[in-house]
Amino acid sequence: MKLRKALLAAALLAMTVTVTACGSQEDGRENGKKTPKQVTMNEQQAIDRAEEIIQQAVAGMSPKPTLERMGPQPVGACIARDDHGPDDRVQVTVAYKLTGVPGTEARNLVRQARDAWLKQSYKYNSSGKDDWSGPFPSVYMRTEPDDFWMDALTGVVDRAKGEGLASLGVTSPCFLPPGKSSTPATAGPAALKAPRTDDPTSSRALGHSSRIYDALQVASAPTQPGEGLRTVRDESRASVHHTWSTQPLPEAEIAKALERAQDHFQRAGWDVRRLPTAAGAPALVALHPEEGTIAQLAPSTTGAVRVAVTTPVSGPTSTDV
Repeated sequence: MKLRKALLAAALLAMTVTVTACGSQEDGRENGKKTPKQVTMNEQQAIDRAEEIIQQAVAGMSPKPTLERMGPQPVGACIARDDHGPDDRVQVTVAYKLTGVPGTEARNLVRQARDAWLKQSYKYNSSGKDDWSGPFPSVYMRTEPDDFWMDALTGVVDRAKGEGLASLGVTSPCFLPPGKSSTPATAGPAALKAPRTDDPTSSRALGHSSRIYDALQVASAPTQPGEGLRTVRDESRASVHHTWSTQPLPEAEIAKALERAQDHFQRAGWDVRRLPTAAGAPALVALHPEEGTIAQLAPSTTGAVRVAVTTPVSGPTSTDV
């Protein structure tokens, strides 16, 4: 059960990063190209604002949950690069599991977070309002005018008993740290083939990326800063993270490509969830039930599909499940 909850928490974090990080982040056009939005903010201000939004959601909750931090350090490279312009922008993502309460309260906690944010005059994002038709709802919202995106999600712990695990996530807009430049750098071609490595986790992550590439049937885009293969760590484990993007596509072709990817995941036995995004077409979050690998495919408003594959360095064994 502990492993299942750990994988569920990882999936919740993946959903948070995927959905909230793909909003529009451009300010205008220059010579026919989208230009980066110039947000004035530093890292501490972004973290403080994200934490404030989280606290606004939980301050009046009953029963009172315990906040358990999810994921790596909050500041990372901008992954909402809808202008496809590599630069020095960063963004903050803060996510928490709501623990210490009965699993049957997860739905109630999500509703209370929604109500608290509405009292702050925050808005539903362009994906529309939340759906309460099932026992495990999710809420996607944004702040105005500073454009932080947040969500309250419910993951399933025990469907038969109606028990879930709630989480809250907030992602800042992309911003330039002091002394950094928004001037695009020259990016090299994307490489989806495995580098020379004897690391089995890296090979596994790259193998999944290659199969997703084959399923999408779309050419890859030039590599952006922050994309590629790297190891990330959180409080409990290390993972290999591989990210890349496709070339821009018309909206109808994005939908077809994502349908092909979803079919690939389902035939391979992955657990797949479709999530709303600002780009129109839904994002996909897929969990490999044996490895704990998480794949995220998120359409951008530029027409690119951004892909991220995260594989735990120490995969589960049969005795852990």
